[in-house]
Amino acid sequence: MWNPKEIEKKAKKNFEKAWIETKNLIPKPSKEKTYPLSALQFGKPHPVFETIERIRQAYLRLGFEETINPIFIDDKEVKRQFGPEGLAVLDRCYYLAGLPRPDIGLSKKKIDNIRKLGIEIENVSELQKVLHDYKKGKFGGDDIVYKISEVLHVDDVVATKIIEKVFPEFKELRPETTTLTLRSHMTSGWFLTIQSIIGKKKLPIKLFSIDRCFRREQKEDTTHLRSFHSASCVIVDREVTVEDGKLVAEALLAQLGFKKFKFKLDEKRSKYYTPDTQTEVYGYREGIGWVEIATFGIYSPVALSRYKIRYPVMNLGLGVERLAMLLYGYKDARELVYPQFYGEWKLSDREIAAMISISKKPTTNECLEIVDKIIKTAEIYAKKESPCEFIVYTGKILGKNVEIKIVEKEEGTTLIGPAAFNFICIKDGNIVGIPEPKGISTNIRYIDGVAYKAMYEIEKGIILSKKKIVTRVGMVKSLSDINLTLDEIARKYIQAKEKNIDIRGPVFATIEAKVKI
Repeated sequence: MWNPKEIEKKAKKNFEKAWIETKNLIPKPSKEKTYPLSALQFGKPHPVFETIERIRQAYLRLGFEETINPIFIDDKEVKRQFGPEGLAVLDRCYYLAGLPRPDIGLSKKKIDNIRKLGIEIENVSELQKVLHDYKKGKFGGDDIVYKISEVLHVDDVVATKIIEKVFPEFKELRPETTTLTLRSHMTSGWFLTIQSIIGKKKLPIKLFSIDRCFRREQKEDTTHLRSFHSASCVIVDREVTVEDGKLVAEALLAQLGFKKFKFKLDEKRSKYYTPDTQTEVYGYREGIGWVEIATFGIYSPVALSRYKIRYPVMNLGLGVERLAMLLYGYKDARELVYPQFYGEWKLSDREIAAMISISKKPTTNECLEIVDKIIKTAEIYAKKESPCEFIVYTGKILGKNVEIKIVEKEEGTTLIGPAAFNFICIKDGNIVGIPEPKGISTNIRYIDGVAYKAMYEIEKGIILSKKKIVTRVGMVKSLSDINLTLDEIARKYIQAKEKNIDIRGPVFATIEAKVKI
């Protein structure tokens, strides 16, 4: 891990230098992580996109063709669709803005300032042409650094410094608004799409689109988001009525688990719908009751005529997030959509168990094999009265003759303490050490961690030419006492949720190794 504050400090002092130096902080991939990866893991889908896919398949099964509607809508289109209501509707729209292209001159002073940076300009006209082409929009702003570095024969870091130090025009830029808005409702796009394809497709035309809309909400709360997904469809035909809307609503929502439906005229009466056709759709959900899910209506002939559309159009739309909240049991739209910001932090017992691991391990296969011998010897002779000792292994390790044994010199006890065979388990977010596995077991016992630690120290001792290596574990109070480590994420979670780590217990195990040099 790096120090963010230190990096910010360096970048503030010299951005280019910090940018280059921090390249070394990115780790080189280990052999098992280079492409192609040896194994792939399945990820976890987001409830919103799971719901989108279910709606997509439902529409397709009903014979609708998928399309993508324009997302950038000129405000004049909103006025055409809503009529006198258009200005009020635009109040909830986001207008797009962009940075103007600055008219950058190349004065003698600027040329001198570039030279003061240690850069010699061989051809001033080439640099002038780059600045002129940028103003004319012949290339994008993300290419300006590259173009300057190319004509001045310097690297991009130096070109960035030139822009920062010599051309204040870039810093002084302020956004200028356009007449383009971000689509606040799918209808804005449907009028344009239908206008374009009418006369090119045989009637009836059945289309659907599931995509983002944007609403300029004063704030986001449990039911309002500034960006949401609309699942919308249209049917264009010579004879389209409210009854078609009811049929599509029922056929669509039945595939999503709703069994009973009610229809109610919407009191809002949007001006792009024909009067007395805008209808709210209610579905019955077990355990919840009747909930509003969708709205449909027949587009107004007035609005359609402005787009030279001469046929009735039924439009139905529903909010994906609202439906997902019902399907997945959420009460707060923010928690559903942005669990990383609003959701409760949850780690399952199984996830916590996966974050517990052996800390120190020997590296050679011969030492790893002896770990099992230590464990088996401890299991067989654990209750033998002391003083006593039992040989675990006699033979060569790393080319040296080694004898390993478990010993207990104190009288009136046993070879191994009673807690040595406790299992590390997770129960309701608590980490506990218990004789019989309960909850989610890691299948790691205290003696397992001790045996690995002993062979790690024996292997290390042999390399350092030690003649005697002793590993002792007495009364255990923490995971580290038995050579276990807990991922910092799990530790923070346990602390935040006021859970416990209780693995106290008497292990009292001593493993000795004698090395004949």
